[in-house]
Amino acid sequence: MGFSQFLRVPKAYIETTIPSLYTSPPSSRPIELARQNLTKLWWDNYSHEFELVSSLSVEDECSMGDPEKAKARLAFLRDIPYLEITPKVIEIASEIVERQIIPLKAAEDAVHIAIASVHEVEYLVTWNCKHLANPRNWRRISDCLASFGYRASVICTPEDLVGDGE
Repeated sequence: MGFSQFLRVPKAYIETTIPSLYTSPPSSRPIELARQNLTKLWWDNYSHEFELVSSLSVEDECSMGDPEKAKARLAFLRDIPYLEITPKVIEIASEIVERQIIPLKAAEDAVHIAIASVHEVEYLVTWNCKHLANPRNWRRISDCLASFGYRASVICTPEDLVGDGE
């Protein structure tokens, strides 16, 4: 029995911005283009190091907008299993919004946080730096989840996950 049998592959929750940036044509805006390139670099070279998961919430968001672009985003998600949106997920997401950690207009972001936490996902991968990958929100998110007995996922960008840890 080898040591590797005891190592668990970490889970990474794929949030809506990942399929959106991966499947979009190259942006003329330098920062968005860099994010697209980093997303493709991580996805093509490092995502295999994780057990990838997502949710129906992401699928719903990806299905909005231009039908051809939506089709590409949904194809991106095709082989990724979805985590269940449980009553506990809804309860926690509601509390995140009620505490004004995430604004009501971005309530789906609270759902992403809650899904990842309830299902013990190590990483929530996103380019949403306004509400999700925002260090100023981290303590409040973490404290809210702890009040329910859950640990917050590391909310990060693909850039944060590039590399093999050596």
